[in-house]
Amino acid sequence: MSGTSGTGDTNGTGDTNGTSGTSDRGGMGGMGGMAGVRTTSGAGASAGAGRPLIGADVGGTKIAVGLVTADGGLLDSLVRPTPAAEGPTAVLDAVAAAVTELPGWQRASGLGIGTGGVVDRDAGVVLSANDLLPGWAGTRLAAELNARLGLPVAADNDANVFALAEQVHGAGAGSDSALCVSVGTGIGGGLVAGGRLLRGAHWTAGEFGHIAVPEAAGRPCNCGREGHLEAVSSGPAMAARFAALTGRDGVADLREAVAAADGTGPTAEAARTALTEGARALGRALAGLVNTVDPERVVIGGGVASIGAPFWQPLTDAFAAELLPGPAQLRPVPAALGPRAAVIGAATLLLEDG
Repeated sequence: MSGTSGTGDTNGTGDTNGTSGTSDRGGMGGMGGMAGVRTTSGAGASAGAGRPLIGADVGGTKIAVGLVTADGGLLDSLVRPTPAAEGPTAVLDAVAAAVTELPGWQRASGLGIGTGGVVDRDAGVVLSANDLLPGWAGTRLAAELNARLGLPVAADNDANVFALAEQVHGAGAGSDSALCVSVGTGIGGGLVAGGRLLRGAHWTAGEFGHIAVPEAAGRPCNCGREGHLEAVSSGPAMAARFAALTGRDGVADLREAVAAADGTGPTAEAARTALTEGARALGRALAGLVNTVDPERVVIGGGVASIGAPFWQPLTDAFAAELLPGPAQLRPVPAALGPRAAVIGAATLLLEDG
């Protein structure tokens, strides 16, 4: 997981988004921190019988909410600004207000919420967060929103929510195991094994962006350390590399690098270098993970993943070159749900069992 996965942001300049304290949802810490999707009994059965689910994606600049069917259909959705500067209480009030704007929200079987930071899935509490949401760490998401709305609430990290959406309803659907990675402002995701999302003993499974890679040696990472994948392959990292190669002050717009990559001359060469370095580092790192856990599918989403051939081709080539014989034919595939993944995945939290 990563609080800065940037599921919809290419440049690293935009927002990134994508258990009730009183409900009877099963715990998912302990026992390896894994959970499967319930589709035939309990809450899942009631949702499948016609009651919609509500998904909410809460980031530093926007709150997206939607009514979702049990099979991942988005019935209705809306986006409202996040009053981040006003503190957690104001943000929670804004989430609740947005939910009540959805037609028929009272019929929903529950609310799932995805947000940046490390989230205790069992308790529905934010354990740590970045500065996009001041004071967010310690916020009791599930209990507070349950009190405001009277619905069962499940909460998780936004990158886990992305992975859950893609594995259940998107590019990973039908697979028993999938490595789902979102590349944007940061790099994060989730690993599904045996149909269950791994969250880890400390709720930090999926922090793929903080794998140490030689390509990032000496480069600062958002976590305060150096040499991590996020420092070379995230949107801001590649934009910074492009700026440095072209002798610019500050950080360039990555979209400019993408546009320049098809041209000729020094600027085009700098753009291709920045994109290729980031893509190759990501490809090699993901291949190492595949060699370790052997998933059926590798799904890549986020704003950076939408760049196209200048990023995908070197990524795929580097990925393939590092695979062991067993998974040698495996190739990454693009995420299927796009910006809908955040809300759909959040709602899908309600279909998990312990």
